[in-house]
Amino acid sequence: MTKLDAVNARMLNLLQEDGRMSNAKLAEHLSMSETPCWRRLKRLEESGIIEGYQVRLSRRKIGLGVMAFVQLRCSEHDAVATAEFQRIIETSPNILACHNTTGADDFLVIAVARDLDDYSAFVESTLRRLPGVTSIRSNLSLREMKSSSRLPIMHGET
Repeated sequence: MTKLDAVNARMLNLLQEDGRMSNAKLAEHLSMSETPCWRRLKRLEESGIIEGYQVRLSRRKIGLGVMAFVQLRCSEHDAVATAEFQRIIETSPNILACHNTTGADDFLVIAVARDLDDYSAFVESTLRRLPGVTSIRSNLSLREMKSSSRLPIMHGET
């Protein structure tokens, strides 16, 4: 765990608001010169706190109208089945996230599709082919109330 000072915490919050912010604008917001600002940014990148930069897209506007939260239960947990399961999950473009969870089910998958027919095809072609899966339960999102990838950053912690 890396401790963040107030400047780094503010820098991270600013970059979460606008990942395209130039170093000059970032330095201005932080009331510092550009070179020290750039050095701090590079240290945050090199330490792995900043993992990368990406554009946030409107899934609906690009034709992905269905979002599903899928609970998977597995009967196989050996190394071979787990490796194949992970390979399929990581290479499926419909899967946004997958978490190994506690409780009755083993995994929670967040998936997207164009429509219900596309989602049905995804379940048949991808989820039903996952090794060891004994149960698939889908919950479809009716209304997205909040969607964010911003993390709460306070200085003194990460």
